[in-house]
Amino acid sequence: MNWFESLILGLVQGLTEFLPISSSAHLRLTAAFAGWHDPGAAFTAITQIGTETAVLIYFRKDIGRILSAWFRSLTDKAMRADHDARMGWLVIVGSIPIGVLGVTLKEHIEGPFRDLRLIATTLIVLGIVLGVADRMADRVQAGGGRHRAGQDRKTLKDLGVRDGLIFGMCQAMALIPGVSRSGATISGGLLMNYTREAAARYSFLLAIPAVLASGLFELKDASEGGHVSWGPTIFATVIAFGVGYAVIAWFMKFITTKSFMPFVIYRILLGLVLLALVYLGVLSPDAGQSAH
Repeated sequence: MNWFESLILGLVQGLTEFLPISSSAHLRLTAAFAGWHDPGAAFTAITQIGTETAVLIYFRKDIGRILSAWFRSLTDKAMRADHDARMGWLVIVGSIPIGVLGVTLKEHIEGPFRDLRLIATTLIVLGIVLGVADRMADRVQAGGGRHRAGQDRKTLKDLGVRDGLIFGMCQAMALIPGVSRSGATISGGLLMNYTREAAARYSFLLAIPAVLASGLFELKDASEGGHVSWGPTIFATVIAFGVGYAVIAWFMKFITTKSFMPFVIYRILLGLVLLALVYLGVLSPDAGQSAH
């Protein structure tokens, strides 16, 4: 990987990590369309450390409160009823599915799951799911009719172990490129009647342990195996951090007044175009994967 490739891939990672369109799919597709080698799961995991650092900084006040309350709850039983302490436990609970599946499916994540036909399919399917969830959320809020009162949506204060695990299982689906971590968890949250803002906020908080653990794991493997171009990879990680921070700030404001339909349309169109290119022979399903 050269420095220009790392610049472009860092920009792509930062732009797409927090939007419900799948950063791993876009990194894979950028390389395929440009005729570059697939940057691979290791590059994706390491550059995600940059975007997760942006999450840590953007949500630093929330994270500080949660960590403080959680640590106090270890010795103070009364603190276990505190909302922030509960959030700490629920982030741990929600991280279990992706932790287990990430280790179990590691070979598939780095190999068969990166097939462009699978990526195209997941882009379309999750796009439809997100669209249905978004429309259902609007109908519930509106009350289902012109003369019926709207229903209150759930906030993070309503989050319990059951919903935390469901969020976690949705997040685990993002191990397949094309699904999107935020897309899957936000869809799950909307289908469980959470507000867009609550679903997105928990999605970002839930990603912290999984992404950092994955990135550190890949850092260890890469340093031992020597198969990562460290200079360009670190450069891409820094770029991803800066762009990712700006995207978080924009996205959290966007979802307070807008729906997810632009992302739904984009996902479906991109998936259809990708399928057409593969089946017309313009792109090979494993384009760019021959060398790393």
